[in-house]
Amino acid sequence: MTGRQTRPDDARAIPQRDAGGDRRGYDGTEAGTADGVYTVDVRGRRRARSGPGAPDEARDEGPRRRRLPVVRIVLVLVAAWLAFMIFTPLHAWNAVAKVDTTPAGTRPADTKGFNYLLVGSDSRAGLTAAQRRELRTGKAVGRRTDSIILVHVPQDGGKPALISIPRDSYVPIPGHGSNKINAAFAFGGPNLLVQTIEHVTDLHIDGYVEIGFAGFASVVDSVGGVNICVPFHMDDHKAGINLQKGCQVLDGKNALGFVRARYSDPRGDIGRAERQRQFLAAIMKQALTPATVLIPTRYWGFTHAAAQGLIVGQDTSLRDATRVLLAMRAVSKGQGLSLVVPIQSVNYQTSAGDSVKWDTQRAKALFTMLRNDQPLEAPPAGTNGKPSGG
Repeated sequence: MTGRQTRPDDARAIPQRDAGGDRRGYDGTEAGTADGVYTVDVRGRRRARSGPGAPDEARDEGPRRRRLPVVRIVLVLVAAWLAFMIFTPLHAWNAVAKVDTTPAGTRPADTKGFNYLLVGSDSRAGLTAAQRRELRTGKAVGRRTDSIILVHVPQDGGKPALISIPRDSYVPIPGHGSNKINAAFAFGGPNLLVQTIEHVTDLHIDGYVEIGFAGFASVVDSVGGVNICVPFHMDDHKAGINLQKGCQVLDGKNALGFVRARYSDPRGDIGRAERQRQFLAAIMKQALTPATVLIPTRYWGFTHAAAQGLIVGQDTSLRDATRVLLAMRAVSKGQGLSLVVPIQSVNYQTSAGDSVKWDTQRAKALFTMLRNDQPLEAPPAGTNGKPSGG
């Protein structure tokens, strides 16, 4: 009597024993051996062995294969994020306006450290009629300096400094006699302003950065406002503000009024210069928070808003602009100095009207320290020469 024959596709197929004594199964069944279990396909080929005595890499192959795609996805996302972080400021930088700011005549020798001129102008370029009304900027054409700040970045990584130069400072302007320093900008634009500052400080200016009203307000709004501690009640119709004393979040309109206000501050131009440095430190502190840097839309908005209304010198590189931003960041974290040129009088009577007279001896000492790239831990003594908090 003939026994029942089995076929490979029979669900009750009996595994056959091969020459090595192993039992071989079909259709993905497992065949046991003395040193483990093989998974066998329909053609009888053995797959990875598992069980006691099986190689570790064979037993771990499945989990490892599952982990590798996850790792790859994470690496791709990190690389994409880094590329976005680098591309965004480069793209914004290409939109920045560049002008010739090289001064005429003989220039001071280039020394250690970096000296940049940071100028806030009252340019209305880019503002609509409605925005001019909202920001209370008036209808004046052209541009004048609202703030002049000398930014010093030590070459060896010491504390950077933001040094305000009051715009009413009475100084000699090459080719125009003595006048308020902001008149240099009115007479000859950035070129003459740089030349004037190099002449009175004997410092070589390595770069020029200017921002107008439009860019200023947009930068503040792009980061959701900036936290400012208003030192006193400021009701200033000309600046378009009515701010109560105390710490508060200011939008672009009120922040612009805060740094522009002059008549509501009993210290006039000196008080405004201090508020401008206070604001610069605060905006950089807000701009570099995770809420700004880690949110792509906000990061893109901040960098491109900063580019709006920005003007830099043709010889000013993105690296130079970055040094200026990092200096402001250092001041915001208490790792930099916020100063004003030493002052002798804020009511100095001149042919140009009430002006600011520098304390010549102390001012020269300060500029000498900058020229020699000396630490400014203890700047020249004097009420207006001491560092103030960022």
